[in-house]
Amino acid sequence: LTSAAIRRPIDRGYLINPDLQRDIWSHLFTSLLHVTPSSSSLLLTEPLFSLPSIQRSTDELVFEDFGFSSLVVADSPSLVHLYETSCRPCGLVSEAQCSLVVDCGFSFTQAAPVFQNITLNYGVKRIDLGGKALTNYLKELVSYRAINVMDETLLMDDVKEKLCFVSLDVERDLQFARKHGKDNLFRCTYVLPDGVTHTKGYVKDPEAAKRHLALTDGASSSEAIETKNETDQLGVMDKTAERKRVDLTKNEFDLTNERFLVPEMIFQPADLGMNEAGLAECIVRAVNACHPYLHPVLYQSIILTGGSTLFPRFVERLEKDLRPLVPDDYQVNITTQEDPILGVWRGGSLLASSPDYELMRVTKAEYEELGSARCRRRFFR
Repeated sequence: LTSAAIRRPIDRGYLINPDLQRDIWSHLFTSLLHVTPSSSSLLLTEPLFSLPSIQRSTDELVFEDFGFSSLVVADSPSLVHLYETSCRPCGLVSEAQCSLVVDCGFSFTQAAPVFQNITLNYGVKRIDLGGKALTNYLKELVSYRAINVMDETLLMDDVKEKLCFVSLDVERDLQFARKHGKDNLFRCTYVLPDGVTHTKGYVKDPEAAKRHLALTDGASSSEAIETKNETDQLGVMDKTAERKRVDLTKNEFDLTNERFLVPEMIFQPADLGMNEAGLAECIVRAVNACHPYLHPVLYQSIILTGGSTLFPRFVERLEKDLRPLVPDDYQVNITTQEDPILGVWRGGSLLASSPDYELMRVTKAEYEELGSARCRRRFFR
């Protein structure tokens, strides 16, 4: 294994290292995009509740260091809402112009009500848990039980994305994770790169890694075993002796309950000793902070975005946790995006090509005359 130290200019969504961000943007604008800032306008997404000092640093980067002609700052929930209304012009989100955007990203998770393309800041609820925390937790579990991977962030990101899933019944799945041999539906092997024959890690038996999909919500242990036996008869468990044989020349480790305990952090962080609300409770708090007239509409127009929503059965688990917390006469409808990682970017592309973009722009001349604080008022922050 080779270790690499990663420095990031942004922590938990907020800019903490403007100098490093300047270097990244310089490479991006000159070497990759080949844009001329002095004749270009920049559309920038920024987390909600960003501190004035961070906003000033951002504006200095945009106007003073790079010299962009104009700037528009938007938040991710409003852009996701904009993209969703364009995709489903006859849907509830478009007709009511109201939605609850649940963004489970790299640095944090937040539930943000949006009304008429404006994020209602007083209703936003945030959890300081995201994909980064999940990867770190997976590194700790694997390092404690198998092999030290604390320095292998990129590698464990791949493990998380390929093997982790959301459990619909944690207690039942923990019982299965204790079983041995073929009775364990969750055991799978991940092979580490050796730098010679393969430079990337891979799942040793991809079909065995999908056995957990045979479990259904509410299935008992006996029903799950019957389902597993049916799956075995279909040949999913029928592997050649060559593939089953352990190759001692390869570094590899097994995963069992780690596969669903890692995403469980988003739904039950308190079980891991974290002073954070779960995702379902976070959504309820966000809705309750809004006017009662909006409650039924918000529950019917929940939009999921962000890379952490790609875990298998994420939507089913969220609906299962959310339903008991919502009044019986309210419907719960959760919408997933086609590509939740690019949802914000696509919303931004729609905004940049709309007539409203020209009205929202802050020019360099206005920035130099009025300063950062007064210019920021135009963005409804």
